[in-house]
Amino acid sequence: MARILFINGGSEGHINPTIGVVQELISRGEEVVYFCIEAFRERIEKTGATVRTFDDQKFIKAFISGGRNYMLERINGLLLTADIVIPSVLEQIKDEKFDYIIHDSMFGCGRILAQLLKLPAINSCTSFAQSKESIDQEIEQFLSNVSAEITKPIYDQFQNLTMMVKGKYDVEIHSPYEVLCSPATLTIVYTTREFQPNGESFDKSYQFVGPSISMRLRSENNDFEEIQVKKPIYISLGTVFNRSIDFYKLCIAALGNTEHTIVMSIGNNVQISDLGEIPPNFTVKPYVPQTELLPYTKLFITHGGMNSTHEGLYFGVPLLVIPQSADQPMIASQVESIGAGVTLQMQILSAEQLLEAVDQVLSEPSFVTAVAQIRESFRESGGYRQAVDEIFRFKREYGIK
Repeated sequence: MARILFINGGSEGHINPTIGVVQELISRGEEVVYFCIEAFRERIEKTGATVRTFDDQKFIKAFISGGRNYMLERINGLLLTADIVIPSVLEQIKDEKFDYIIHDSMFGCGRILAQLLKLPAINSCTSFAQSKESIDQEIEQFLSNVSAEITKPIYDQFQNLTMMVKGKYDVEIHSPYEVLCSPATLTIVYTTREFQPNGESFDKSYQFVGPSISMRLRSENNDFEEIQVKKPIYISLGTVFNRSIDFYKLCIAALGNTEHTIVMSIGNNVQISDLGEIPPNFTVKPYVPQTELLPYTKLFITHGGMNSTHEGLYFGVPLLVIPQSADQPMIASQVESIGAGVTLQMQILSAEQLLEAVDQVLSEPSFVTAVAQIRESFRESGGYRQAVDEIFRFKREYGIK
């Protein structure tokens, strides 16, 4: 049995794909100590892992303080979390020994910790994999195409932060790519090469294991049994972008009192009473057990986060994708490119356009055919079990018992 140090951050999209992996590791005899923020403690503890946390408010504040407008600002934000995460982790694990580390590709300063602790490292990539060339090109375009008045202070901060990491932790950072993507000897990517943009260009150090969807942590929620029979349309903008009152009202205007049964998840930051009169064909909830509803769903209207996109396609559901930020436009583009759905733009979306798109996807057989093909590839890929097979192969290569 080996001891694993698992480093992650504070996002559903980065946590959820690891749930099945951790469960499977523990079922095969591994011991897992998992660092994340307090909000995910219960979810991770159910896997059997030991959970330790760092200050989520300081973590989020540090990350956001880097800026949100440009990639290099977000990279600076990740570096600014170093002094929140690293001292906390080191203090909590002092005098303990680990055999290897699994770290998230973005959050938690895992690559720095791996070098500090001199541990063999595995990179957990919950979005699309990115090459150094693509990141370097985007940074170069930023520096070339944006005025020096904006780029210089951002780039200077990056240089200063890398020097800070070198001075405090004796770890060198050679490029923004290392911070954003945390390359390691093995990178586990929770999608398939077929769905990954330019999937054939990544070498064997990238193992595409497919969506990691664990069905063993099901809720006891029976509220949707009657609705499931009616093959609903499911609407959700995920857990981050769930303050969109105007969008939810637009959905009601477009789909209220139609023949469709609608389930809409609005999160905890919007009150149902804020939406006005709810049509009889709508069920509106703060939270919906997504993986339990999707197998019975005929259409998924989503923000296009990687988790939600994978889950929808895994259960054979066509998508209407309304991307908000981050990698969601790229994910939406991939969904369209394989013919599994349609992309809509929130900024210009009207009730009429939404209803037209719903009718289009539900009436054209090509969408069902495309979804069936990607569903099959997802289900054949292995998911969290394949991920653990790759981890054990990594262990053998390093002589880890």
